[in-house]
Amino acid sequence: MLPGGGRLVRGGRVVARVLLVWVLVVGALRLLDTWLTGFSMPQWWQPTVCALLFGVLSAVVWPLVLRVALPLAVFTLGIGSFVLLGAGVLAISFAVPGVAITDFGTAVVVAVAVAALGSVVSSVVGLDEDELFFRRAARRSRRGATVDGTMPPGVLLLQVDGLGIDTLRRAVRTGDMPAVARLLDDGSHRLAEWHTDWSSQTGASVCGILHGDNSDVIGFRWYEKDRDHVMACSSPEDAAEIERRHSDGRGLLAVDGATRASLFTGDAAHTSLTMSALPLISGAGRRRRGRDGVGAGYYAYFANPANALRTGVGALVDLGREVSAAVRQRRAGVRPRVSRGGFYPLARAGTTVIARDVVVSAITEDMLAGRAVVYADFMGYDEVGHHSGVERFDALAVLRGIDRQIGRLHRATQLAPRSYRIIALSDHGQTQGWAFADRFGESIEALVGRLCGEPQADPRRGSHSEASRPAEGWPVDAVLAEASSGGGPIARRLRARVERAGSTADRPRTPSGAPSEVARVAPGVVVVASGHLAMVSFTDHAGRVELETIEREYPELLPSLVDHPGIGFVLVRSAEFGPVVFGRDGLHRLATGVVIGEDPLAPYGPHAADLVRRVDAFPHCADVMINSRYDPARDEASPFEPHVGSHGGLGGGQSRGFLLYPVELTPPDEIVGAEALHRVLRGWLTRLGHAEPAGSGERAVPAAADS
Repeated sequence: MLPGGGRLVRGGRVVARVLLVWVLVVGALRLLDTWLTGFSMPQWWQPTVCALLFGVLSAVVWPLVLRVALPLAVFTLGIGSFVLLGAGVLAISFAVPGVAITDFGTAVVVAVAVAALGSVVSSVVGLDEDELFFRRAARRSRRGATVDGTMPPGVLLLQVDGLGIDTLRRAVRTGDMPAVARLLDDGSHRLAEWHTDWSSQTGASVCGILHGDNSDVIGFRWYEKDRDHVMACSSPEDAAEIERRHSDGRGLLAVDGATRASLFTGDAAHTSLTMSALPLISGAGRRRRGRDGVGAGYYAYFANPANALRTGVGALVDLGREVSAAVRQRRAGVRPRVSRGGFYPLARAGTTVIARDVVVSAITEDMLAGRAVVYADFMGYDEVGHHSGVERFDALAVLRGIDRQIGRLHRATQLAPRSYRIIALSDHGQTQGWAFADRFGESIEALVGRLCGEPQADPRRGSHSEASRPAEGWPVDAVLAEASSGGGPIARRLRARVERAGSTADRPRTPSGAPSEVARVAPGVVVVASGHLAMVSFTDHAGRVELETIEREYPELLPSLVDHPGIGFVLVRSAEFGPVVFGRDGLHRLATGVVIGEDPLAPYGPHAADLVRRVDAFPHCADVMINSRYDPARDEASPFEPHVGSHGGLGGGQSRGFLLYPVELTPPDEIVGAEALHRVLRGWLTRLGHAEPAGSGERAVPAAADS
């Protein structure tokens, strides 16, 4: 409860703001009467009455209308809200005698102008978002919604998607992240590094962080042979299935938690913009009790027309920045770069501005409600890093915007009715490089299809004709010539094994059976790319296909892959030696640790062997696992997707995430894998006094195994 004098001061500011806005809206309406030909208010008293009615419309009627018309606001990203508000202004003109608005467009212009004025006034009189947060918290306290002073401090887990620790450190040094720099400089927070799993992407990382288990999450997308289905973390149904397999009811957010703009719920009771929760709210009667739903964050934010205007303007500005940045890259001949047209500029504005603002608003609501743990994802930097580059100017501009939000939330923790601690982290980093298809003239899917004896149209590069190959990059013919001439020592050994095994003319071929929706790059061959990781599965064989079978049926595949200059190493299972990792100049038998020649995992760090060995044991591990080649000298690798900054495998900054935590918490030991990071966070929550979740402790088995 605030002291009585403080309440009077705050209440006086509220009254002053209302009066000031009213007076200025009256003046604005008079100016609009002069400037707009389709708007007329001939009597002196009409602007005063209309300003009053507009205030009632914005404060009382508008939130009620938006509850009914929420889909319009959601699917138009707030723009449709001004259409509805224009209708309200038109209704006011009918209600006040003598006021004339000739058309609907004029009504929308009046609505936008008045909403903009309210937003400007809030800034001028110092009533920014943090002040608004404080006043709302005070009102709730007076209504009796106080938080027990004996409760442990709440925790905000703020994920900056795709921000590696190396980029973070440079951004702190160069002044691109001043809010984080202040947390470090004033001694309130420490910075630590954590190493991702082999699959350095959001699906595996967030599943492990929130549930303490990310087994069998092989990539952001992967093929499951027993279901003939490509799992994709970006699919609501697949995300829900992944969470079903890994949730035991004891997730990190199971006790009074909330998740915002995440892939998974972490067993939180309150979710919005969360992928795995979308199927639960897609139909009547299927929504879980307590779930906020996809539109909850949008409603809370766009209920204020000024928010919609501010975010809409910010999104348009970001669109302009994207177009400008793309033009500058092309004119300067910057390499590597990728296409930045199509839907991407809109998607960028959606993540860098709209989703960011909605997420911050939802976090504020969670703090007002006194929720114990909130997990929120800021996605903008990762999205721009994919298309622009890891540390290029427009990616750093997005990072500065996220840093400002972290600073705002840190200030808000000092005003909330419950004490809060901020922990910032990333799910992975990014490694920059020239996209595989652009650099080598064909995608990994087309390469594997050709090596399996089935040249066909490349889904990314068009046909395999000479005319379709890019003018720049290493020609395919050079790669083929190198492979066919014998190549490196491992390729020669693999070819010798094939020759000793005999002819391949009578190799067995099992019919694929029923038609499948999963595209084959060759009969019975599926390839799935996930950043710097590619997975090859042979669908004519059940279970894991062993090295000896691959050599017999596709003799050119493995030798050509290990000799390819864009491929760092290949994992296969051998009937004789178990899991084996092949590189151009050596091999590593994971079961025994025997290395012949140069260790192909050496450039990928001291944890590479353990991380690869773990994936080899997954039920849905692909028959051939391919990691792109990492060049330590240039700190770059070529992703199998059309990205500049990318992740998903091993090599460089993509595997090094960051963890920013309060100094009162115990410094962690070396953190390797998202499951280990979950244990660290769980330990910190326990240290702060949070209750242990009371879930079942049992995880579901994959859907295919249920039958």
